[in-house]
Amino acid sequence: MTEVTSPDLLPMRDVVSLTGINPVTLRAWERRHGLISPQRTDGGHRLYTPSDVQRIRDILHWTANGLPISKVGEMLAAQRHTPVQQDSAFQDWRAALKRTAMAFDTRGLEGVHGQLFTLLPKATVLREVLLPVWQAMGAGRAFGERSQWLFLDTFLRARLLLRLQMNQADAPRVLLAGTEGAAELPLLCTGLLLSSEQQRVDVLGCWQPLEELALVCAATQPAALVIAVQGPVNAGLAKRLRALQLEIACPLALTGVAGPQAALQGIPLRVLDEQGDDVAGMLNALLRGALDL
Repeated sequence: MTEVTSPDLLPMRDVVSLTGINPVTLRAWERRHGLISPQRTDGGHRLYTPSDVQRIRDILHWTANGLPISKVGEMLAAQRHTPVQQDSAFQDWRAALKRTAMAFDTRGLEGVHGQLFTLLPKATVLREVLLPVWQAMGAGRAFGERSQWLFLDTFLRARLLLRLQMNQADAPRVLLAGTEGAAELPLLCTGLLLSSEQQRVDVLGCWQPLEELALVCAATQPAALVIAVQGPVNAGLAKRLRALQLEIACPLALTGVAGPQAALQGIPLRVLDEQGDDVAGMLNALLRGALDL
């Protein structure tokens, strides 16, 4: 078992597995160059956030392309000055998406959707544009707003499902299930974030009974089962997860966990940080047996 109790923090061995960095190099970046500032456990062990992992990947990319390590600090400083400009661009994209949905303009939605996925990383598209607009429009109660939201919801669910079906057919198969009552679009977004060239993700129906997942796994033999929960895990859900884990032969993972995780102690599973910079990479490391349960 790892010392990590928060899904946001990773020990050095997990970071090494996810990024391929040499531990000696990582320590040098911290001590000699001040490029990484990990947290520490009471025992002095380093703990890294998902942002640290992405920063390590960026530094590896820059140095592999010839940037001297002495210049990396300038690149990192430049990154910190971009959020304001980015948020303004995201607002423009959100406005364009909402405008076309309110006009019931399928062709316009196709155009905005296609440009978003061409110009921006999928995680950015989902987190900064699609989901915020979907959530905001879903809260509307004025006449016509429900129909506008349903128009957008139907369009996005169809397009995201199509993107998931474009996964590598011969890659290891991962099953993704939601807990009872979960909306389909956020579940599809989670599936898209988890998918990559190294694994394909099949999303089960939103009302998939938790107690019948062992039956599904026995028939399909997935490389892993991921369950998207909504918020904290209470004692009742933890008991059901423990029973499920005993009935399946593949690794079990959770996404969407919020708050304390005391109820999960002693259950061999992995919590994946859906808001992290590389949740697909963490899932792949789990499939390769590089992460402890």
